[in-house]
Amino acid sequence: MILLLSLACGLLAGWLWARIQGSPYRIPELSWFWLAFFAFLLQFTVVSLPRLSNGWVAAGLLTTQALLLIFAWLNRRTAGMPILIWGVALNLLVMAANSGFMPVSPDTAGQLVSRERLLDVQTGSRIGPKDILLHPQDTRFEWLADRFLTPAWFPSRAAFSFGDVLIALGAFWMLARQAPGSSIHIQFMTRGVQS
Repeated sequence: MILLLSLACGLLAGWLWARIQGSPYRIPELSWFWLAFFAFLLQFTVVSLPRLSNGWVAAGLLTTQALLLIFAWLNRRTAGMPILIWGVALNLLVMAANSGFMPVSPDTAGQLVSRERLLDVQTGSRIGPKDILLHPQDTRFEWLADRFLTPAWFPSRAAFSFGDVLIALGAFWMLARQAPGSSIHIQFMTRGVQS
């Protein structure tokens, strides 16, 4: 939700700035876009299959983060990408250190789900598609966990991490700031098809 909001705000800010400058809005040129597409497809698949074991889901989530990190690194000269790289790297670090899932504390989870549901979840078990319920003292790199919450007035309450904040900032900056003469197309491969 936070990433989608930052993308929408970045597009709007970039478009408005282009209008003020009297030039057409151009999205940044991105290479190896299929890596990001495959990463999101993989994450959607592993969290949607009900009978997939926790080990396979964790492997899928870590692979997703690794693919996004590679994609961002290959596009590191694009505005905002250095910030996004740090965000993905921090999320990958905390997930890899905590069984492949994003840790969330009982206090944070208690503000997202009912008390009855929380009582049914044992510490160390999955809660939600990508999170694992852990007490702060049992969490490696706890400061990187899903410990922040969207405001109560927000349409959808969600927990997010410091890495998520950096990813959102990087995505916003990438779309809001246009490089002079930037291209409208996206490169799927270094020398491949352009659209």
